[in-house]
Amino acid sequence: MKLRIKGDSIRLRLLRPEVESLVSGGAVRELTHLPPGEAFGYELRCDPRAAAVSARFEGGCIRVVVPEARARAWSGSDEVAIRAEQPIAEGTLMILIEKDFPCLSDRPFEDDRGAFPRDRLRVET
Repeated sequence: MKLRIKGDSIRLRLLRPEVESLVSGGAVRELTHLPPGEAFGYELRCDPRAAAVSARFEGGCIRVVVPEARARAWSGSDEVAIRAEQPIAEGTLMILIEKDFPCLSDRPFEDDRGAFPRDRLRVET
């Protein structure tokens, strides 16, 4: 799972095995270790009780929750992304959860194994 943060927006991109783990196991997590012995984490979790996509930051981890039914419907479809907005004190937090596709240009440092095939790409307007 990849994380991109810009201003008040969070974007998570998941490979096929990660989407499968999300809907079968309920969560996908990543951890980045930083000196001096600190760690920063991010997590995407399915919750059958969640009414909407939401995010929070606690204990050095960004935790994004998606309703389980919504995650299951998305995982089995050609839909590329789940988009959500969450009110925050400063305005609105934009949350985007996307299926990850292979890079269009050659990037030797990127591992596209497990990416969704581009022929299944369907972008909503």
